[in-house]
Amino acid sequence: TAGKVLRKPIVETTEEEFDTMFDINAKAAFFFIKQAGIDLNEGGKIITIVTSLLAAFTDGYSTYAGGKAPVEDFTRAAAKEFGRRGISVNAIGPGPMDTPFFYGQETPERVAYHKSQSMNGELTRIEDIVPVVKFLATDGWWITGQTIFANGGYTTR
Repeated sequence: TAGKVLRKPIVETTEEEFDTMFDINAKAAFFFIKQAGIDLNEGGKIITIVTSLLAAFTDGYSTYAGGKAPVEDFTRAAAKEFGRRGISVNAIGPGPMDTPFFYGQETPERVAYHKSQSMNGELTRIEDIVPVVKFLATDGWWITGQTIFANGGYTTR
């Protein structure tokens, strides 16, 4: 699913920024799930991407985390709605990702802070979540309606 990050305090967030965050993070995910539910055959898999910032909130991400929060609810609802057709629907909640998408919002000090919150002192890499996606898309067929936090322990601190 699509995503966009905004790191800004609530009192400084404009209505336009709020609408953009919810359009990209929540609305786009809803219509992705809807279309997948229409197009998938029995036994299909839907995997959404949410955020660990909902479970390990850090300052300034309220609009981003708020825009991602509905995706977990859409994921659980779709799992119930599509389950009779054998379609599993799950979410993956990575920690802060080591991608250009992340660095544009952060100072070097904040990057160091986020790294310190994982068990190995690193940010989540794309290759860290690929095995989780593969598992959910194949052998994890019995898992549905769940959020899997693949974040290097980011939410345990």
